[in-house]
Amino acid sequence: MGVEGCTKCIKYLLFVFNFIFWLAGGIILGVALWLRHDSQTTNILYLQLGDKQAPNTFYVGIYILIAVGAVMMFVGFLGCYGAIQESQCLLGTFFTCLVILFACEVAAGIWGFVNKDQIAKDVKQFYDQALQQALMGESDANNAKAVVKTFHETLDCCGSDIVTSTFTPLWKEDLCRKDVLKSLFENTNCHKKIDELFSGKLYLIGIAAVVVAVIMIFEMILSMVLCCGIRNSSVY
Repeated sequence: MGVEGCTKCIKYLLFVFNFIFWLAGGIILGVALWLRHDSQTTNILYLQLGDKQAPNTFYVGIYILIAVGAVMMFVGFLGCYGAIQESQCLLGTFFTCLVILFACEVAAGIWGFVNKDQIAKDVKQFYDQALQQALMGESDANNAKAVVKTFHETLDCCGSDIVTSTFTPLWKEDLCRKDVLKSLFENTNCHKKIDELFSGKLYLIGIAAVVVAVIMIFEMILSMVLCCGIRNSSVY
């Protein structure tokens, strides 16, 4: 016996929310794949200075996001099917998956909040080390120059502070843009550019996480109400 009245409205409302949830999972998966293959981040985070690899903490968060997007699409499909079929078993499984996914999202959010400044800090330290080796002519200077030039070309910057960004082009033209006068006025501190690069992407991830969390809370409430409605209708 199918549900009637208000419970029937909740059934279709839950279906709509799950469809939105499924779409949100697809969008998050797409955004995560875009962040994973974005030319700016890949150019920088694939660099190697001697035997030291560029920090890859950012990619840990991206892989988590890819997994979350894929799971969201599966859970959204499960919720849509369970709502239409009025299956308590499927809805119960859906609710359990939502709780687990919500807990994982909270844990990932805490991890991201803790590491949001550390990601940019590690990349800036990697850049500073390469810049120091390139300017001082250390043993790995050729590799260091390639690393520094990649940062400068990718982020359109030069130097790690005001003094360096002002004077480096004058005596290390091979590291910065050739147009010295233009460089004096337009080159930006690479530390600032690195902060902008990662803060912008993390901000985008944060907005997506908040939207998904709100949808998940509504879905958990609706699924509980619908399960109760189906149980009551089966009794009568």
